[in-house]
Amino acid sequence: MQSKEIRIPYDEYDISEFPGTGVAELINQALVAADRAYAPYSGFHVGVAIELNDGQIFTSNNQENKAYPSGLCAERVGLFFVQANYPDIPIKRMVLVAKHNGKQTDAPVYPCGACRQVMVESAERQEKPYEIWMAGKNRVLRMDTPDYLLPLKFLF
Repeated sequence: MQSKEIRIPYDEYDISEFPGTGVAELINQALVAADRAYAPYSGFHVGVAIELNDGQIFTSNNQENKAYPSGLCAERVGLFFVQANYPDIPIKRMVLVAKHNGKQTDAPVYPCGACRQVMVESAERQEKPYEIWMAGKNRVLRMDTPDYLLPLKFLF
């Protein structure tokens, strides 16, 4: 037997030291998208902003349903839309935010397992990684690639 270790590099910013890099506007757009989420059951509103390499920006949010598994997370709503309509334009970065009771969460939110797999495959599909930004009110995390969110991804 061998013991192994997986390390996941990421950058963490206190909101007071957050760099400009154009991400602040994406965070604002994701927050607006979160306000439009349909989440009457959980009250947890997630918003996403996706920037493509050509500068286009698209937003999405979570959509719940009474038949619980029929809903979709904001990440998959956005990625599926972009891939269906702009399959030849690579994603540059994705920003995630969440609101609960109308207020942005203090800490960043992290994608669920299903979204992580879709995010990884999206990068594989475009043959190029993209940045993931997860923004809370007090902290922001940045990863260079979705692979860091799912180091033991599903393969076949």
